[in-house]
Amino acid sequence: MDEKLFISYARYEAKLKEFERARAIYKYALDRLPRSRSAALQKSYTTFEKQFGNREGVENTILAKRRVQYEDQLRDNPKNYDIWFDLARLEETGGDVDRVRDVYERAIAQIPPSQEKRHWRRYIYLWMFYALWEETRGQDVERSRQIYTECLKLIPHKKWTFAKMWLMKAQFEVRQMQLQAARKTLGQAIGMCPKDKLFKGYIDLERQLFEFARCRTLFEKQIEWNPSNAQSWIQFAELERSLDDLERARGIFELAVEQPTLDMPELIWKAYIDFEEYESEYEKARDLYERLLRKTDHVKVWINYAKFEINVPESDQAEDEERPVSAEAKTRTRKVFERAHDLFKDKEMKEERVDLLNAWRSFEHTHGSPEDIEKIEKQMPRKVKKRRRLEEDRFEEYVDYVFPADDESAAKMSKLLQMAHAWKQQQNSTVANGTSSNGTDGEA
Repeated sequence: MDEKLFISYARYEAKLKEFERARAIYKYALDRLPRSRSAALQKSYTTFEKQFGNREGVENTILAKRRVQYEDQLRDNPKNYDIWFDLARLEETGGDVDRVRDVYERAIAQIPPSQEKRHWRRYIYLWMFYALWEETRGQDVERSRQIYTECLKLIPHKKWTFAKMWLMKAQFEVRQMQLQAARKTLGQAIGMCPKDKLFKGYIDLERQLFEFARCRTLFEKQIEWNPSNAQSWIQFAELERSLDDLERARGIFELAVEQPTLDMPELIWKAYIDFEEYESEYEKARDLYERLLRKTDHVKVWINYAKFEINVPESDQAEDEERPVSAEAKTRTRKVFERAHDLFKDKEMKEERVDLLNAWRSFEHTHGSPEDIEKIEKQMPRKVKKRRRLEEDRFEEYVDYVFPADDESAAKMSKLLQMAHAWKQQQNSTVANGTSSNGTDGEA
């Protein structure tokens, strides 16, 4: 078996215009010679097809060449799932259904050796692509359903699962008009391996079907399983709000903010405040801000509180009516800024104080008088560079803020202390002089 002999033989037949015979010789040799000994033969065959073949023949030649390359790589490492993806796409391009199925079947047979999820991620996508191909290109619905079922049997759900696979199986059943099968799939998933992504997919399905009672039940189960997920509380309240059941929505928000552990409590509070503000319940929204400020001193809460006050319409003003900001609203906003400023000043929270003053200055430039602007500008700090010791021979520079108001109060305090000291000295001097005078009179 020598590739030079086959090349010469095929060229001889091509010279005699026996193209089919030449093609048969090339294919016979390529099927029997290993790739390491047929590089020149493959190149010669490609040149032959370009010269004497049609478009289909050229494409088949290229496909065959790449197929041999992928097969060689898989022979060295059968667990290289990226190569399986490439080979499957190659066969899908060729359009041979049997070849595509053969590649996918061989690929899913390469089960990862360990039970670590990171080793399974690429492997599971082989099952997904296989099932989708059978449904869309292979036109075999039952085979696609069987692929989903076998894949879900293979995954060790007690250790971890793939929510995407469960959701794809349910979506497949919906496309086949098998609604009960889709619900059964998602119910089984939640029973075996509950995940927030599974609950969300199931709820979205029922919401699209306008089955709001089922949505409520699923939200309750999700919150019971994971009460620390802020998004699930917010989505549950938004569902009730969309159904115009405001009291239920408000009750859900109240339960949410009272939870001892939440992954993102700030989202719950913001959603609750936005809900009350949207419903024009400004007193309730104001009360929520006050409750939140008893829990946290975050500067963003104070700034948002001030912005809320400036946007609250007056009692005799319609919500969609355009009016200039009233003096009462400006006063309420300044009171919020003043409270926050005093708090940060007392606690020496300089970074927060700077952020607050910047927001306050922006407010005054928009809504304040020249006197208000001048007043806030006088409070703006200046940056100074300072050094502090890290170790015995190491120092670092850092930026500190110096507030003019603090300097003025310190200067006033220093002046007051000087006056008190001078008064004390004067009192001591007076007492001393009186004692001396009494002693002299006694001697006389």
